[in-house]
Formats: sequence, C-alpha cells, structure tokens
Amino acid sequence: MLTVNCPHADYTIMKELSKQYNPKETEGRIYKFWEDKGLFSAEVSQEKKPYSIVIPPPNITGILHMGHALNNTIQDILIRYKKMQGYETLWMPGTDHAGIATQNVVERKLSKEGKKRHDLGREKFIDEVWKWQKEYGGTIIKQLRRLGSSCDWRRERFTMDEGLSKAVVEVFIQLYKKGLIYRGNYIINWCPRCQTALSDEEAEHRELDGHLYYIKYPIKGSKEHITVATTRPETMLGDTAVAVNPKDKRYKSLIGGAVILPVINKELKVIADDLVDPKFGTGIVKVTPAHDPNDFLMGKKHNLEEVNIMRPDGVLNEMAGEFEGMDRFEAREALLEVLKEKKLLEKVEPHKHAVGHCYRCHTVVEPYLSKQWFVKMKPLAEPAIKAVEKGKLKFYPDRWTKVYLEWMNNIRDWCISRQIWWGHRIPVYYCQKCQEQGEDKGVIVAVDKPGECPDCSSTNMVQDPDVLDTWFSSWLWPFSTLGWPFNKATDRSKEEFEYFYPTSCLVTAQEIIFFWVARMIMAGLEFCGDVPFEDVYIHGTVRDDTGTKMSKSLGNVIDPIEIIDEFGADALRFSIISITAVGQDVFLSRQRFEMGRNFANKIWNVSRFLLINLKGDVNKSLCGFFAKGTLSLHDRWILSSLYRTIGAVEKAITSYKFNEAANLLYEFIWHKYCDWYVEIAKSSIDKMGTQLILFKVLEKSLRMLHPFMPFITEEIWQKIGMEEPIMQSGLPHIQKQMIDEKSEKSMERIIEIIVAIRNIRAEMNIPHKLELDAIISTKEKDVKKYESELKVYTKRLSNIKELTIEKLKKRPKLSASSVLDFCEIFIPLEGVIDINVEMERLQKRLKEHESLLFSVAKKLSNKDFIQRAPKDIVEKEKGREEMLKDKLTRIKANIKSLA
Repeated sequence: MLTVNCPHADYTIMKELSKQYNPKETEGRIYKFWEDKGLFSAEVSQEKKPYSIVIPPPNITGILHMGHALNNTIQDILIRYKKMQGYETLWMPGTDHAGIATQNVVERKLSKEGKKRHDLGREKFIDEVWKWQKEYGGTIIKQLRRLGSSCDWRRERFTMDEGLSKAVVEVFIQLYKKGLIYRGNYIINWCPRCQTALSDEEAEHRELDGHLYYIKYPIKGSKEHITVATTRPETMLGDTAVAVNPKDKRYKSLIGGAVILPVINKELKVIADDLVDPKFGTGIVKVTPAHDPNDFLMGKKHNLEEVNIMRPDGVLNEMAGEFEGMDRFEAREALLEVLKEKKLLEKVEPHKHAVGHCYRCHTVVEPYLSKQWFVKMKPLAEPAIKAVEKGKLKFYPDRWTKVYLEWMNNIRDWCISRQIWWGHRIPVYYCQKCQEQGEDKGVIVAVDKPGECPDCSSTNMVQDPDVLDTWFSSWLWPFSTLGWPFNKATDRSKEEFEYFYPTSCLVTAQEIIFFWVARMIMAGLEFCGDVPFEDVYIHGTVRDDTGTKMSKSLGNVIDPIEIIDEFGADALRFSIISITAVGQDVFLSRQRFEMGRNFANKIWNVSRFLLINLKGDVNKSLCGFFAKGTLSLHDRWILSSLYRTIGAVEKAITSYKFNEAANLLYEFIWHKYCDWYVEIAKSSIDKMGTQLILFKVLEKSLRMLHPFMPFITEEIWQKIGMEEPIMQSGLPHIQKQMIDEKSEKSMERIIEIIVAIRNIRAEMNIPHKLELDAIISTKEKDVKKYESELKVYTKRLSNIKELTIEKLKKRPKLSASSVLDFCEIFIPLEGVIDINVEMERLQKRLKEHESLLFSVAKKLSNKDFIQRAPKDIVEKEKGREEMLKDKLTRIKANIKSLA
C-alpha cells in the first residue's frame, strides 16, 4: 500500500482498490471533497475565457424526475468538460417560486387542517408559504447534488429573493412607461379550480371526444327556425347575436334580421362576419362575446353586448336565469333536457376537438371575460426574430429554429396577471378617490406604495391584488441572477455580468420553448441589448420503454434517486446520456441502468488490476520511452486509438452529440483498452514500457470520462496517486504524431481474425486448450506485412499452433470457415474432433433451432399479438427471430463443412 499526502483532510490515497466499487460509500465523500476544495466556484478571470450556463430553475414544489436527471446531466457534462478545457465556468443554480403550484400545495396542507387561505388572510397565508418554502423548497437542490451537479452553490438564487424581486418591478415599470404593459377587459384562459387567468401556453390543449349539439333558434316573426351547432351549449345563455359568413349565399336573406334565443327568449340580431367558417356545423354560429375568443373579437367589431353568465368558480350566475347556481357541466345537461322538451335540440353528433386544460391542476379551462394585465409582445418579438435569423443565437437541433420563428411571427399579447396570492405582487396602486371618477383614473405604477395620490393628494391608496405570472420572473433569469439591475457603475455584480453575459448555452426541454426560451431572448435583447445565450440545446422527453410519457397516474415513473441508491449516480448519468440522441425522445427502463453500472465496474476492475501489477513510479512522461522507437503493434494501435477517440469526443461534445461521445468512450475503454490491450499486455506486464502505456492510457481515459462519470473517475484518480483533483487536471491533449492509421487497421484486422477463430471454436464445441492450425486465404498483400504479429497474437489469444497465409483456390477438406471482408479463415478439423459425434450434435441443434424459429415466427404472424403486446416485447421477439435465423445459417454452414 502506498500512502500519498492529500490536501484534503481525512482523505487518504491508497495504492489499492477494494474488490468492488461501492457508489454509496464513495459519492457523498467525493462530493464533499469537491465542495470543500471550492471546485464549483466561478470568479472573473482575465486569464481565462468564460463559459456560463443558467440552470432552468426547478419549481420549489418539485422533486427530481428523469427529465431533470437528463437535463442536469447534460449541463454538468458541459460545465466539467469546459472547465477541463481551461474555461472559467459558471453554472448558476436556483429555484422558481412556482406561483400556482406552490399555492395549491400549501392550500392542500391547510385543507387537511380544516382551514382555507381566506381564513388566514393574505399576509398570514403568504407567511405560511414562506415557512413551507424554507422547510421543503430545497429538496430538489439536495437531489441535484446527489446527481453530481457542479453548480456554484454560493450563488444560488430564488425567483422571489430580494434581488430578483427588484428586477421584476424594474422591468414592469420600464415596460409600462414604454406603453408595452396595459390593462383591459379581454377573453382569457380561466381555470375555475385555481381561479386565475392563464397564458395561452399554460392552457394545454388535449384532443377530446366531445359532441356537436345542433340547436334550433326560431326566426323572429316566422314559424321557421335556423339551426346552430355548438360544442358548449351552456354558453348560449350568454349569446348576444348569431353570425353567418357574408359570402355564404344560403343565409344572405337572414343578415340584418333577428332570431329568438331559446329558453331565455331574448331577441338576437343576425350579423355577417368573415370569421365564420361556412363549413363548420350548419354555417351559422352563435356569438357569445364573454365566453369565446373569436366571438369576443366579433363582439368588438359589431358593438355587441358582453354577457358573462359564469362566476370565477365555474358556477353559473344570475344572468343564466333558471340555471343559476349550477356548475357549468351540470348546467349543460340540464339545459339539454329543457331543449329536448321544447323540441329545440335537433341532433347530437360525436365530435373530436382540442380543449384547453390548466397546466397545473388539469381542469378544463374556460374562455372568460376578465380585466387583466397584458404585455404587448410584437414590439419585443421583432428584434428576437432578427437575432435568430441572423445566426446570433442557434438552436440544436436546427429544426427548432423554424418552430421558434413560426411562433414568434404569430405571437399574441401575454396575459401576465394571476388571481392568486403567492408571487410578485403587481406594482400598481389605485387612488380610491380618483377611481370613483373612472377605472382609468388614479392608477400609479411605482416601486413602493405612494404616500399620497399625485393628482388629488388622497392617502387612500390600494395595491392591485393580483400577482404576476411566474414566468414574468423566469424570463429575466439569465441576467437578474447576475445582479441586474445594478446599483452603480462600480457594482461588482456589473463586472461579473459583463464577464459571464451572454451565457454560453441553455439546455432545456421542448415543452418550454414558448413559456421560457423565447421570452428570455426577448427580455435579454430589450433590457441588456444582447441575446441571453449563444446556443440553445433542446433535448427530448424521457419516456418509458414503450414510448409512453412517464406519469405517476400511469405508474411508469422511474425515480432517479432510487436508481442512484441502487446503481450509483455515474451509472444513471452514463446510461441515460448514452441513449440520448440529439433532440430525440429517450426510451427508458430500469434495465438500462445495468449498462452504466457494469461499465463502472469494468473501469474499477481494470484500475484495480493495474494498481496491483504496476511497479515503481509510473506517473511520468512517456517521451523518453517513445523516443526509443520500440513500440509494438498493439502499443501503436492503442495509443493511436486513444488520441483519435479524444478528438472524436471533443467534436461530438462541441456539436451537442452527447450520446456519440459517451459511446465512443465506452467502445474505447471497454472493448479496445480492457478487452484487448490489457489482455495482450498481460504477457509483458513486468516491462516498464507496458506499464507506462497501461497507466497513461488509463489516466487519460479517466480524464475524458470524468464529465460523464465524475464520482468513480475522481475516486480512481486520487487512488492512482494524482495530487490535484481530476477536474483541475485538464483534458488530455491530442498528440497527432501518435495517430497511426496503418497500425490501427492492422490491429483491428487481427482482432477480427481472433474473434472469428474464437467463434469457430464455440460453434464447433472445440475447447480453448486444444491447439489448432489456421489458414488465412486472402488476395490482400497488406495481411502479409503483419504476418509475424498475427502469428504471435493468434497463438496467445486463440491458441493457434500453426498459422499460414496463402491464396487458396478451394476450401480444405473437413474444415470450418469464417468469411471476413478482407479474408477467409479455415480451421482444419480432421483429427481435432470426432466428425460423426459433431455432425450428430449439429443436426440436433439444427432441429431445436428450427422448432424455436417456427414458434417465434408463428407468434409474430399473429396480428393480435402485434397489436396488443407491449412494444418492447414485440421488438424483443423480432430480435430473437433474427438471432435464430443467423444461428441456423451458421449451423447449416458447419454441417456442410463436415459433409
């Protein structure tokens, strides 16, 4: 055992590893080591280029899910990789106050105590939310630490902390002064459960199986009627007109006339408007300005009355007549019964349509007329469109550029007021005296409550009761977290802002491109004069292995913390990133994490093998050894492969192809280094040259792998005697002079030959201890060039006694063969095996596999199985079918070779 001094107290480096890697014992200790060393801290440095990322702030109500795990693993890879490249890296952490979600959680807590928020009053209720936030709001931050996230935790922000709250007020005032914030009566998305307005993006549309109701409206002064089709019959109680398209010849005579609103018996005029789709229903539509966005626009154009028939909780009000006091859906059924009795319900048809739902409680959203605060978005969108069109900001994958531009070019004003208590209160104050003269009078927008009204000097000032949309603070995140707005020119935060802003990359999910990404771009350009980030990487959605989105209700959620407990954080990180193609959804099962765990064990075992066998001080330069020119073919091959892999990994990460980078590392470390080079090197393990290469390839591999698997790489790094933390060691440099394509090609062909010989042994049931002869038949002259090495490696690794290379005209009698791209391999079998016994064994295997293949093929030809079985089971059977076909081909070839 070799003990080396370590600057971290109670952290002894020993030149030995335990038999098994134990992530539970390692990860907490390693993470504390990183934090104690201040390795995540970022400072302004004139010697280094900055690289910064802001975390998409998770909600304080949230716990870590697989989407978070994927998102933060990607960010951590980028930060660690860039730090090792020599950048000054900042990963800004923080959480979001999540207005509606958090208020709902605390209200549910109070409900269990038999209380409602109105029982406490606004101030005491907000105190309760702050208490909850202090107790539970940091849960997800602790979980991100367990994942290995290298955030600068000293800088952790919260969207309702003092600095960010100051930024929110400043932005509201600036936009209001520019005329970009206004208040007005508009149709908005209203959640009757949360009793608040929602933005268009917060009203998630889902396709539902509904109905189209055809209702008769009597024509005034006639025994005839018109028929109107609607999906929401209860809203007819608020109708103030019916409309037809002016180009629709069927109804030209009705325009300017009147019909009678059934049940209410109110006269409605017939108007003409281009918004009416002649192909929908009968081509005549009811117009309900207070309960439909298109009807609202028609109502404004034609000066129609706006009749609101609903209370904020979705219960009908006094304007609904006999249906007052009923829930909206209860009223629908009751109204339909009345219409049937009066023979005014002509027919009902099934109808699929998209219906808005609250993104938090999933209640069906109601289009609702309400006085709200809005931001005019078109003036803000124009520079944000130009920035992307000019390439100042890039989306990865690029297809999201088109999606972004389409949405921005058709952007609508943003409803920013919410009728809840938890959040940033709107900084608007009303003079009660001036308000008596009209709602537009006595409105003051200010940082603090005015002592008196500037117009009438009244001190009776009341603040707007609404709070701002949660996203109103989140859209300022990239610059508000860096200290904006600044107190003075010498403010230190201004120096940090100028160094780290714009940030380098935003890593996020596709669901919040419109909620958050687009708005941040607009805010960055408006308030800081520059885009908030240079790159936007959009990753896919994490789904289960059948392709279904994970949800608690479906029971298909995989808890990342459970995976970390069972397999380790590195296993989770590497497994999920290795199957995450650029912008594609991720299909995940618990079994997937076994790959990451097995890879961690492989790295641990090879490191343990080296530490047991290495002698002397191998932690030195290879230069002198290389200068002697004594490198063998397998040495040249592994070093060339190493440096080629380093370059390929860098290229993959730079283009955000993280799965490619992970799989390159997996292929090199597991297959090339562990399976082949270490195996070959065992015969010369006592030689210093071999030890140097074994050690140097390991330590460079650990450095490349560190951003993906930080815990195990740090643990091994310290155990092999390195003085500084692996994150500070830098990435290995590419030594181009060591890249040797000829050696790589030669060695890889030798490996192919050895694998083919091993496969022949397995298929023909020939034990490894039995020596064989082999004949390589090839037209390629290059094979002769490495004949001596080929003989050495095949003897050592596949027990070949005699190997000859020649161009054969016909196949040797009684021989097994394998065909490769560049040669054909023959293994003479006469005297090696009992031909009759082997033929009998192969015939038996042939029948068994034919029977298995018949069974699988029958199953796959069954349409019920294909349609009803889980997707992964079907794919598994298809894979089994291909495997059996391949085995049968090889068995038949072996039978033929013995005939």
